[in-house]
Amino acid sequence: MASQRSYTAPCPGCGAPVEFRSAQSTHAVCSFCRSTVVRDGDTLARVGRMAELFDDHSPVQLLARGTWEQRPFTVIGRLQYRSGSGTWTEWNCLFEDGGAAWLAEDNGAYVMAVPATTQREVPRPEHFRIGATTSVNGRSYTVASNEQAALVSAQGELPRLPPLEATFALVELRSADNEVLSVDYGSEPPRLTRGRPVALEELRFTGLREESAKVEKGRQFACPNCGAPVEVRLDDSKSITCRACRSLIDLTQGLGGELRHAEQHEPVEPLIPLGSTGRLQGVHWQVVGYQHRMGTEPDDPDEHFGWDEYLLYNRQRGFCFLVDATDGWSLVKPVTGAPKLSNDMLSATYLGTVYRQQFAYRAETNFVEGEFYWPVERGQVTFNRDYASGGKLLSMEETPRERTWSAGAQVKAATVAAAFGLEKKQELFARSDAGPTTPSGGGGGSGCGTIVLTVLVILVLLAILESCDEDRDGGGGSSGGSSYRGSYGGSHK
Repeated sequence: MASQRSYTAPCPGCGAPVEFRSAQSTHAVCSFCRSTVVRDGDTLARVGRMAELFDDHSPVQLLARGTWEQRPFTVIGRLQYRSGSGTWTEWNCLFEDGGAAWLAEDNGAYVMAVPATTQREVPRPEHFRIGATTSVNGRSYTVASNEQAALVSAQGELPRLPPLEATFALVELRSADNEVLSVDYGSEPPRLTRGRPVALEELRFTGLREESAKVEKGRQFACPNCGAPVEVRLDDSKSITCRACRSLIDLTQGLGGELRHAEQHEPVEPLIPLGSTGRLQGVHWQVVGYQHRMGTEPDDPDEHFGWDEYLLYNRQRGFCFLVDATDGWSLVKPVTGAPKLSNDMLSATYLGTVYRQQFAYRAETNFVEGEFYWPVERGQVTFNRDYASGGKLLSMEETPRERTWSAGAQVKAATVAAAFGLEKKQELFARSDAGPTTPSGGGGGSGCGTIVLTVLVILVLLAILESCDEDRDGGGGSSGGSSYRGSYGGSHK
């Protein structure tokens, strides 16, 4: 890389070479002794020792090279943060023209962000209320998250380095055209970055970690409840369940830390087994997580309904959700932007399409299985709004700390069954969105097929009624879900 002149000097801690490729870098972490080194001109001083990196199994690594908007760059540093929503990584990227950017994790995907400025003083974090709108440099944003974060580890060279484990406010503003503006109060004045979603394949990376090495190197530990071996496979899992006792285990403290867990005594069997692979919308997905969730109407807390969500993963595309509700199946993906809501919140506009509200309800997670990129918890509660425009779907989930959105479309039940090689169980995938069928001869009479279909409908209705009774008693729902709606969860970090 022939951009700027690099500078190399011995580490004050161990004498190993520490290289600075960017003139903007003031700090570096020695790759041998993990000393935190600060640069002052041509002098290096050791100011401490960096904590051990948690292995996030990301395909990105130091010195990987890519191209963004026709600008070649090299990954030269990494910061690892923790907040109430879990842990995440931001990669320091140096462009050949001397510019800098951050490749940050975002809701199971990535955002490429560059430094930003504002024409007025940045308000204090307490002025940003979740869901409120604000204007920055003439652009409208919605406050998507406002929480406390802390640096837990770092690697490589960096333009700044907040004190280790010292908490600071981090606010995220998102626009209706998929832009995210982050306000980092870990420095004074606050640091702003502006970014947009990006797929790893778009960055044309070279030097990524080999996929085969990642697959062979699963992280393994003993379940804190029963002691059975638990293996972590996802790039950045925040929660996982033990396959032996089904305890839900929190991984946000890292495998070296104390692992909190919650027992689950009422297992629900997913219709699509975990680990299954299927092809939907031209992409090969693997089922890595499953949730059964319950909802209640705001004006009728005694009325319960349930549905199922499958978390799907593809190494290049990230994550999406396959939702199974009694009114049909849908495939949705978390979005970076924040759709624009009407004043009465009964409609939302996203990428030029107006969606109308279908449902508003309180949602609670009551069974979990598999791995998740956010710290999912049993009993986790969100407030949800579902919007639709024809077959296109838009969903909002809100907690006191964060508001997230997902967008997607309905999928035919037969398509889902075929995608996962479950054609022999196709009748179990049928939902109330299925259209009328006619006998094989094409006529309109009441043939055997109609009689069989009628019997199946009656059986399905009886099963749904029985499931609803169980749900009112506090039990889990059926594997097919007992909901006429669905939402799509997940934290941005």
